[in-house]
Order: sequence, then structure tokens, then C-alpha cells
Amino acid sequence: MTTPFGERVRAVLNERGPLCVGIDPHAALLDAWGLGQDAAGTREFGLRVVEATAGRAGVVKPQVSFFERFGSAGFAALEDVLAAARAAGLVVIADAKRGDIGTTMDAYASAWLAPGSAFEADALTVNPFLGVGALDGTFDLAQAHGKGVFVLAATSNPEAEPLQRSQSETGRSVSADIVSVVSARNAERGRTGEWGSIGFVIGATVDWTDAGLAAFSPAAPILAPGFGAQGASPADLHRRFGSMSPAVIASESRSILTAGPHGLADAIEARVAEYREVSRG
Repeated sequence: MTTPFGERVRAVLNERGPLCVGIDPHAALLDAWGLGQDAAGTREFGLRVVEATAGRAGVVKPQVSFFERFGSAGFAALEDVLAAARAAGLVVIADAKRGDIGTTMDAYASAWLAPGSAFEADALTVNPFLGVGALDGTFDLAQAHGKGVFVLAATSNPEAEPLQRSQSETGRSVSADIVSVVSARNAERGRTGEWGSIGFVIGATVDWTDAGLAAFSPAAPILAPGFGAQGASPADLHRRFGSMSPAVIASESRSILTAGPHGLADAIEARVAEYREVSRG
């Protein structure tokens, strides 16, 4: 029987801690690493991040856009990076933020979550703002294959606040409605005590009260961008997420990647140690 994604993440976080290393080959980082501004450069960048992360942290998150900008060659590079990361035993979250309706969304889900697909990852970020119900096929496919889905709920970019924090007909914020609907799906699909496999993207700098959010049940993984360069630190983990902090996947990119290819492994180890110290406290 395939282990549900939520339980896989739970085990990884318990063993390796919350750090998720972003694979974000920004143009400036490619230059700083002495790599070309091309698909070959992004491939080398990604593979080096995978190598440095394996055995140190448990999760990586390739940002699809930085590969996509190089067209078909960039996608081929991404295929290699995804395959290498999964072969290394890492939990791989494809940060593609796909969102559509009907068969179009089903096709996106197959591209990123179907076993044996070229872009196969362990989980995919998705956009629910065409309706959470439009993602039902994606949720079904993920559950069938032990994969995960991370639904955008409350992001930290200010442009999103008027939509995400607006009040719906339920009297809750749109963000809170998304969490409520998805949590109900997790409760229907999982067993008592298990973590849900449909997680949430909630920015590490988001004020939960302002966003209308509260602790939810059943527990499910929270992908939290915003640690590191965007302002949140390991010391903020419990203060910002409270009782939900054990479920947080703390995503960091530039704060670690700027260490360069030769300092990357040490930077990851140091950050893992910081999160471990916070957990002990």
C-alpha cells in the first residue's frame, strides 16, 4: 500500500527538520556560480543543489519558471533535476502554481504527478482561484498515487491581499474558505490521526489574524515561503505558526543559494542546525 503523501512528509520533517531548499536558478545566481545563462547552466545548478541537499535536508522545491524560460531545453534540464532529486530520496515539490478547469487542469496534474511522467514530482503547487472544485481531479490523481498538492491559501505578496483577505458569502476570508474546504476534503480522504495530503501555501510573513486564518484539522503540510531572504528566520517558526509549526515546510532559496556551489552544503547544514535548535527550545 502506498504511504499517503501527508504521512511521508510527516516522517521526513521528523527526521530531517523543516528546511526546504529552493532550486531557483535566478540569472544573478547563475552568474555568481559561474554558470551559463542557458539550459545547461540551470541543469548544472539544479544538480548541484540536489547533491548538496541529499542527506542533509529532506525537501527541495524547484521553481519551474527559471527552467521554463529556456524553452524545451530548459524543460529537459528540469526533467533531469527532478529525476535526480527523487532518486536521491528527497521530497520534491514542483513549484508550478498550475490552475485551470476541467480536462485542462487534469492534464496539468498528469504532467506533474502521474508516475512515469517526464516531470514527475512528489507534489505540485496549485492555484485555487478558479475554484477549489476545479482541482478535484488533481486531488484524486494525487491520492491514487501517493502524491501531494499544495494549494495557495495566503501568500505574502501585497498584490494578493485584496482578494485573499476579502470576505466571502460565508463571512470568512477567501483564504479561510480555501483552508476550510480543503481541510474537509482531507478529513474525508484520510484516516484518523493521519496528516492530510492536500497541503497549503501560507507565506511565512503572513499575519494569520489579518488573513482570517486559524489552526485547522486534520493537520496537513504547510509550505511556507518567506524564510531567509524574505524576512522570516528559524526563530520565527513557532511565533508565526503556533500549534501548526510541526507541519511547516520552511522554504528558503536565496539565503542558502548565495553561499555558492562550494559553500552550499555547509550553508544547508548550518540552517538545518538552526531549525533543530529552535525545535529543541
